[in-house]
Amino acid sequence: MSHKLAQALTRKPKLVVTVALLLLIPSLLGAVATRIDYDILTYLPPELDSTKGEALLEEPFKSAATTMLIVENMPPSYTNELRKKIEDVPGVSNVIWISSLIGIQVPTNMFTEELREKFYSGDSTIMIIQYDMPGASERTMEAIDRIRKLVNKHCFLAGFSVLIKDTKDLVDSELPVYVTLAVAFSYIVMSLAMESWLLPVALLFSTGLAILYNMGTNIFLGQISYITNAIAAVLQLGVTMDFSIFIYERYKEEQANYKDNRDAMAKAISSSFLALMSSSLTTIAGFLSLCFMRLRLGLDIGVVMAKGVTIGLVTSVCVLPSILLQFDKYIDKFHHKALLPDLTGLAQFTLNHRKGLIILFLLMFIPALYAHQNAPVYYNLDRSLPRDMPSIVASNKLKSDYNMSTIHFIILKDELSTARVRKMTEEIENLEGIESVVAYNKYINAVPDFFVPQEIRDIFKKDGYQLIMVTSAYETATDEVAEQIDQINKIVKAYDPGATVTGEAVLSKDLINVADEDFKVTGYISVITFLIVVTILFKSVSIPVIIGLSIELAIFINQGVPYFTGHAIPFIAPIVISCVQLGATCDYANLMISRFQEEIQIRHDRITAVKIAAKTSYKSIITSSMVLFYATFGVAMVSKIEIISSICLLLARGALISCAIITFILPSILVTCEPLIAKTTLWWRTPKPPKDQAEGKLSAV
Repeated sequence: MSHKLAQALTRKPKLVVTVALLLLIPSLLGAVATRIDYDILTYLPPELDSTKGEALLEEPFKSAATTMLIVENMPPSYTNELRKKIEDVPGVSNVIWISSLIGIQVPTNMFTEELREKFYSGDSTIMIIQYDMPGASERTMEAIDRIRKLVNKHCFLAGFSVLIKDTKDLVDSELPVYVTLAVAFSYIVMSLAMESWLLPVALLFSTGLAILYNMGTNIFLGQISYITNAIAAVLQLGVTMDFSIFIYERYKEEQANYKDNRDAMAKAISSSFLALMSSSLTTIAGFLSLCFMRLRLGLDIGVVMAKGVTIGLVTSVCVLPSILLQFDKYIDKFHHKALLPDLTGLAQFTLNHRKGLIILFLLMFIPALYAHQNAPVYYNLDRSLPRDMPSIVASNKLKSDYNMSTIHFIILKDELSTARVRKMTEEIENLEGIESVVAYNKYINAVPDFFVPQEIRDIFKKDGYQLIMVTSAYETATDEVAEQIDQINKIVKAYDPGATVTGEAVLSKDLINVADEDFKVTGYISVITFLIVVTILFKSVSIPVIIGLSIELAIFINQGVPYFTGHAIPFIAPIVISCVQLGATCDYANLMISRFQEEIQIRHDRITAVKIAAKTSYKSIITSSMVLFYATFGVAMVSKIEIISSICLLLARGALISCAIITFILPSILVTCEPLIAKTTLWWRTPKPPKDQAEGKLSAV
């Protein structure tokens, strides 16, 4: 950034702060209007058979979501009356129970064995409830709320839609705690590391503005996922706070050289802009690499966080200086001695042991890479939720009482003959792990046709399609259910090549396949874009390699920890962390390398240059990493949702690992490789001449 532009930004601090505050009005309105999506499975690619099947369940069958209600120790009259009440709930399309088929007057001992097994287990009975909108829609959420108010303590509502509802309620209750903890811990860390009790308030205020701007502009996306919504504020605080810290630390350095604080601030902005730009661009590139995932959750997180980093950079450069200038005298008034010790000795230690540290750096790659590649992950979404959640309790009862873990939905053309449908369902029933197959043809075999109401026909046959429900004893996201789905698909396609199989387990199976592919693709793209950005920014061939190796080691170590602990983590966590940690590590490395280059260009030898770079950078790096650590560690400790707690725990651990590698190992690498850097970097030891000076030399020639 030119010094003239930096000066212009610091001339009228009151006006800048006023405009920044006024921008909060549309931001808050936009944040409130942005819809939150709580169903990860809706982010699967639309071209998959499973997602096409979900669309058909929604229209024409009006069965986009299905839940099961278990009623224990209650008379048939109560259950029948409850069925009628549930049918009247807005958003409910169908309720299937025994009274829907043959009435409650018929004694249970007169039912066929097949009907008894479907609807009864011991002293309990089960009814199937279908909804006319997708499971994560507001209409379905409200319908589930109404159903829960209708039932008594002997009733248990299970199903993926109920799981989504409970997840929504839990996230909504925990989100304010996340933000409060992140802000409180960040304030404590910065208060101890910096020399003023008020300074952290100014930095947090600036970052808070950027977070609210980012949340408000999400309105242009229409909706964001609950994972993005839960971690975005904490993540943006953690990865962009270093922008503010870098500017402030440079401002304090420049104050000794200028009488007017505004001039010192202008110099601080222009001097730190390259480091800030390189840090932000690599972080943005890391997040944007998520946009290449076929699982559109990556696009969701990538766009929101890349936008957040961009807004964070702009706010740090344009708004923070005015905030600091406005409150400068108050910041000084609350001055105290920083508890972070002088780190000159640490820089000397790393230089004295640089050979050993570089050897350690190289040796750690092999075990870290192996652990990273073999770390256990899981894809079962309900595994990440508390065991005492009502939907989890109901699901466990469904498994234990009815041996029903999941339901597959088969949608095929209605033109298929009754005989062929019957033969197909028999083949599916004979598969291992299949508990039952619910199809229209089976009902008209078990019950006289005139007893089958029109609404039951509409459940199974609509607009040229017919629906078959298959209950499975296998749990979602297991190898057994994946093999079972493949077998069902093979059978169904043999009878109707255009048929689709869908349901929670089928969607989860596709999620596993898509996520595995996405992890590789985003990994390659993030590394390639990072190398390109750093090469352009530093005009160097060697610096991207040095930073890249440092980043990869930090990521490998962080993601390899679950291999040694044996604790599986949610599948989405490693994908997000690889991009976030890339940006965080790069921020720290860029700051140190930029300062190292400055000292080299003013003719310091490489030992002295790296000592100065380390000494001036360590405080910012350690403070930034501690902010990221405590902001995310607090969330990891309190969140009952393991997807969120795992992502935050990896972020917290990654901040420490990245800080350790940049603090202890990077100075040694820079000193050792400086001659190579000089040969492979443009204008490394001599600043690039100003444009007008270069043109003057050409004219003279």
